[in-house]
Amino acid sequence: MNVTKVVDAKGLACPMPIVKTKKAINELETGQVLEIHTTDKGAKNDLTAWAKSGGHELLKYEEENKVLKFWIKKE
Repeated sequence: MNVTKVVDAKGLACPMPIVKTKKAINELETGQVLEIHTTDKGAKNDLTAWAKSGGHELLKYEEENKVLKFWIKKE
């Protein structure tokens, strides 16, 4: 997967992971991929819903050492 940008939102509580993700995705071109790292457990539901509502594609989600990682493709 070709990641264009990485957002480090570890240690931030809701809604900051979404705020940082929205700002970063606005800087990308259509088709580019954003990788987000967060420790906020609510981010799984929040980012999934946010990507869907914005028309973006959640490509992948995984959890590693209590860090949630998301890959969202800008549509």
